Amino acid sequence: MAESTQGTDTPATAPINVPDKPALEGLEAALTQRWLDEGTYKFNPDTTREQVYSIDTPPPTASGSLHVGHMFSFTQTDVQARYMRMTGKNVFYPMGWDDNGLPTERRVQNYYGVRCDPAIPYNAEYRPPAQPAKNQRDFDVVSRQNFIELCEELAVEDEKVFENLFQTLGLSVDWDLTYRTIDDTSRAVSQRAFLANLNAGDAYMAEAPTLWDVTFRTAVAQAELEDREVAGAYYRYPFFTADGEKIYIETTRPELLAACAALVANPDDERYQPLFGKTVTSPLFDVELEVKAHPLAKADKGSGIAMVCTFGDLTDVTWWRELQLPTRAIMGRDGRIIAETPEWITTDAGKEAYAAIAGKTAFSAKETVVELLVAADLLDGEPKKITHPVNFFEKGDKPLEVVTSRQWYIRNGGRDEDRRERLIARGHEIDFHPSFMRSRYENWISGLNGDWLVSRQRFFGVPIPVWYPLDAQGNPDYENPILPSDESLPVDPAADAAPGFDESQREQPNGFIGDADVLDTWATSSLTPQIVGGWSRDEELFGKVYPFDLRPQGHDIIRTWLFSSAVRADSLQNSAPWKHAAISGWILDPDRKKMSKSKGNVVVPTDVLNEFGSDAVRYWAASAKLGADTAYEIAQMKIGRRLAIKLLNASKFVLNLGATENSVVGADLSVLSNALDRALLAQLADVVAQSTKAFDNYDYARALQITESFFWQFTDDYVELIKDRAYGAAGETEQASVLAALATTLDSLLRLFAPFLPFATEEVWSWWRTGSVHRAAWPAAVEIVDGDTTMLGTVGIALSGIRKAKSEAKVKQRTEVLSATITATESFVAQLEAGLGDLKAAANAQEISLVAAEGELTVSNVVLAPAEEPAQA
Repeated sequence: MAESTQGTDTPATAPINVPDKPALEGLEAALTQRWLDEGTYKFNPDTTREQVYSIDTPPPTASGSLHVGHMFSFTQTDVQARYMRMTGKNVFYPMGWDDNGLPTERRVQNYYGVRCDPAIPYNAEYRPPAQPAKNQRDFDVVSRQNFIELCEELAVEDEKVFENLFQTLGLSVDWDLTYRTIDDTSRAVSQRAFLANLNAGDAYMAEAPTLWDVTFRTAVAQAELEDREVAGAYYRYPFFTADGEKIYIETTRPELLAACAALVANPDDERYQPLFGKTVTSPLFDVELEVKAHPLAKADKGSGIAMVCTFGDLTDVTWWRELQLPTRAIMGRDGRIIAETPEWITTDAGKEAYAAIAGKTAFSAKETVVELLVAADLLDGEPKKITHPVNFFEKGDKPLEVVTSRQWYIRNGGRDEDRRERLIARGHEIDFHPSFMRSRYENWISGLNGDWLVSRQRFFGVPIPVWYPLDAQGNPDYENPILPSDESLPVDPAADAAPGFDESQREQPNGFIGDADVLDTWATSSLTPQIVGGWSRDEELFGKVYPFDLRPQGHDIIRTWLFSSAVRADSLQNSAPWKHAAISGWILDPDRKKMSKSKGNVVVPTDVLNEFGSDAVRYWAASAKLGADTAYEIAQMKIGRRLAIKLLNASKFVLNLGATENSVVGADLSVLSNALDRALLAQLADVVAQSTKAFDNYDYARALQITESFFWQFTDDYVELIKDRAYGAAGETEQASVLAALATTLDSLLRLFAPFLPFATEEVWSWWRTGSVHRAAWPAAVEIVDGDTTMLGTVGIALSGIRKAKSEAKVKQRTEVLSATITATESFVAQLEAGLGDLKAAANAQEISLVAAEGELTVSNVVLAPAEEPAQA
């Protein structure tokens, strides 16, 4: 039934060593250390690609604390990894830490009480205060290099906590295969990939409208957007035609009136067709602008004609680009109206109106413009209050602005139909689990409206590896950037002199400047296969693991991590980065809302691990199918704990009956003299076949369900039925048969449960076997030709019927049955006849009559022996 342990040179038979009181407590610490000491999960680099199963593990953000969502998704990956290892695969299972980017910056700022100012010189002796200031205004202001050092220091400490928790959870990661997305290797790989994209024309710099977070002072990519419903209002006021006619618009952003570049209406809207191509004048600022036609304008929205400002939102960007409108930007990167009066505002009244809003925040400028409109009797009616979706940075607190800036982009098909179709085709090279998740990938690509913006105006990240020469007047030449040599990577242009220059020439005429930006964190995370697989450093290893077999991740980052990884692999390797993508769902709180650190509704993993144990938590996680959003359920963890405890106790019972490693049957089945024993192993073979098929289809939840159902039937029915034979009441031949069935079933159940309950199964394995169950072979389905896979169920139902009769009579289960009748179909009667000896022994019955008839199996006419009278004194 089961193959021998893989890769071990141990005695054929291990001594039986069953504890008196088996317990789950303490297993995590003891077994985790044993696995680390023995290298149980180590990847063997002396291998071929065919032997390897490689996993592109998601690197969790190491900036704070893990939550149960991490335990949920990482357990699902680990279950599959353990299965693949038991099937003989050489599993490449790394762990990374995503300590690069905004989350780390924010945590460092608040943890240490510091703010970064790149203009401040580095202080090698600096240490942060013991207690951070309560108000951010009082935070220490430190240099960029000091800030980066604090980021790295705290990230390393956070990662130690994460690693300990993941080990406690039982992840079978090779802990020698770890990386950080900000370490030297990752920075070099990220910069090397960027330079390869640049040389191939897949990366470029452009001055363009950019989504901007005014709090973080950084550009934001389309994939990082989040729509949030916010309260607002429509303000209605007129523009004026040459003959004085009022053309009313309605807008939620009157503060951008000075940035208006045109009015636009739908070409089919008869109300405004006479105005197309003509000019109108803006109120307050007296700027002349043209009325344009565009199909995106909605005749039924507001007044049907819209004010196009540069830029109020992404629709404005589309109109600006497609209608070739002038750029009239007034919003600065700090979220305030630019102080200097724009050149297109030329009248004294217009300049006076602009002076009233200059330097103000968007909110204050809106109030001022409305006050000016009211004072000029131009506001038509009261503002109409509304609630509408507004773009936010997913980590931000204020609505995004759209500003014009010079940024770096990577081509992703947003502006290239051929590339878009090629990336959609890449998705068909990947088997998505569940399969419907592919549509989310394709829908995201189809909805792209621009290339991938990868530059960020932050401090802690992978520097963009570019410098720019300065001309004699000190102006940068962006068209001819200076690039580093490959062997010099990683570089930091803000700290390292450009090739061919020295530091004294920084920011001097005929000298150089370094690009001050860093790469978007996804620009590095998108390269996790290349980082951990050895691309550009160890091509032999890369050839053994790439393309990776599996990318596990959440469905909410298909648009970011999965897609961006596909973009990089397409441009760098001309392939899809993996063969399979396993997409996990969200964890929902009791209100059916996603659990996340940002929403403040998370549960700390250590609490549930301490209360229920790792196997119980893993059971809950593995019970959920891929792609399914799953409720956080304590009840399910309790069931998992009960299962793990039952496995310990049932195993103790089986081994104490005398089952040994030598009892496990192989090809020779002659020892199985009893029909019920053959029936059990036939059913077990079917369970193994079904579980194997489920795992091969990435349906581990189905494999768990099948195995668990069989286990409870084994303990509740079979073990109860065969006790007499196991104790030798029916002779040595029958005892040998039942011990063979017990040992073989226990052996296979431990292997079947091993991916799900690694601690309980390893503990039991150590009682009677050598090596580790996690290095043992996955059980093979051995065909029992004359085994009846439904017989045990039938005999079990009959036993339950007799026991029910005893319960209803309120007598003890060991009470003797003088006679009983079981009525069932002919096929069931045949099964009962074959198992009648065990049934009578388990029921303590003298006589059981079997009657063939159509209908359900019923137990009747149960005659019980009279209760024994208590002995007289």
